[in-house]
Amino acid sequence: MSEGILLPKLDRGTLLSPPERATRLREALPQIRAAVAGETDEIALQATLACLLWETMPQTNWCGFYRRVAERELAVGPYQGGMGCLRIAFERGVCGACARTEAIQLVPDVHEFPGHIACDDATLSELVLPVFDRAGGLIAVLDLDCAELNGFSWEEADLLQALLHEVFGTLKN
Repeated sequence: MSEGILLPKLDRGTLLSPPERATRLREALPQIRAAVAGETDEIALQATLACLLWETMPQTNWCGFYRRVAERELAVGPYQGGMGCLRIAFERGVCGACARTEAIQLVPDVHEFPGHIACDDATLSELVLPVFDRAGGLIAVLDLDCAELNGFSWEEADLLQALLHEVFGTLKN
């Protein structure tokens, strides 16, 4: 599937209403699943998901993965957008909080999040989801940034969590 996501093209930075965003993501999910079907390489999966989610979610100004590279450290992985932080300790920022707690972090206003790391000063809201392998071990986090407040919803988080579970492995509660 080399044509990418077959959805109406929207300008980067377009912030649809929460129901419109969830509908758009739901419409893209079968195409995303088809694109990654049968792939087993973790980096290929991350790169493809970063690309296709970037196309699907026009509100994002950064979309990608931070891979777990040490006991308590993440390193930037495949992504779309401007320069990301190269390394993030579990004790720092929204991505670190997600990795440390192994729980979704939905942050409507990053300026209200203690210890937020400003890799991009334009980012105002963030959604970060843990990524687990089939054995239940944390292998990465999926980081989505938006240059608008309230750029993500719990409905989007739930849809993405289910996709990550399907593609990479086990959900951990």
